[in-house]
Amino acid sequence: MKKIALLLITIVVFTSCLKDDTPNYTFEYVAIDEAITPASFTFGEKDTIFLKYTFKNACYNFDNVYYEYQDTARVVAIKAFVDLDATCTDVAIEKEHKFIVTATQRQDYLFKFFKGKDSDGENIFEEIVVPVN
Repeated sequence: MKKIALLLITIVVFTSCLKDDTPNYTFEYVAIDEAITPASFTFGEKDTIFLKYTFKNACYNFDNVYYEYQDTARVVAIKAFVDLDATCTDVAIEKEHKFIVTATQRQDYLFKFFKGKDSDGENIFEEIVVPVN
């Protein structure tokens, strides 16, 4: 019994000393430089919104569009995957992404596009109203 306990303790100590190969990354919300919306939506139909944004460097990769419902408003941001272990050039990279919106409400849409943070760390949004026909 003592030999088994000693063996288990040895295995635990040995494995705790092994190199940690866990990837080192984070996710970050990236400011939207420009949002191009249609002049209006038609209820029940699909339309496209174009988003232009800039990654700080080549360590940033597109993950998805953050799209949150808040009654008749929609909060929109770009979510990026950031590789913290990679060696990256410090050249800003301009990107564009389009996504489809289906007008499922008869009220006007209020889009709140994430523009970054102010000096107090509060989120800044650009608000655009898109009427529904």
